Amino acid sequence: MTNTKIDRILTVVLIISIIFAISMTVYIIITPKEGEKFTEFYVLGPNGTADEYPTNLKVGEEGTVIIGIVNHEYANVTYPLEVRLNGEVIDEKSIELTHNATWEHTFAFRATRAGEDQKLEFLLFKNTFNKSVYGKEGKEEVYRSLHLWLDVKG
Repeated sequence: MTNTKIDRILTVVLIISIIFAISMTVYIIITPKEGEKFTEFYVLGPNGTADEYPTNLKVGEEGTVIIGIVNHEYANVTYPLEVRLNGEVIDEKSIELTHNATWEHTFAFRATRAGEDQKLEFLLFKNTFNKSVYGKEGKEEVYRSLHLWLDVKG
């Protein structure tokens, strides 16, 4: 009789353990762990690789690069993008991306004056709120930045 009682107790404990293990497995599958939050921001040459950037131009000549953004922030994000040549804003865009979405855009620019070491900057801002993108309230400090040095001949 004692063996039967112990067997029943062990059976109940085993069933409870199996139910607990199954429920924990289901919980882990349903709620995956959130990974690191980050944004990929890159500039590629016109051929789609990280080389052959248009860094040697003549005045008036057009250069082309590919700008890319990939959202790994686990949220919808609005990315204000600003492109500057020698500190002067030459383009502004607002890109809205959902989690894991990618945006790539061909960007063309023109060298307007001769000189060496001209800085072409790509500034990415990050907004996770609904404020004016280009107003003082909506634009935060620079989140990511990239640049190219241009040599422009006359």
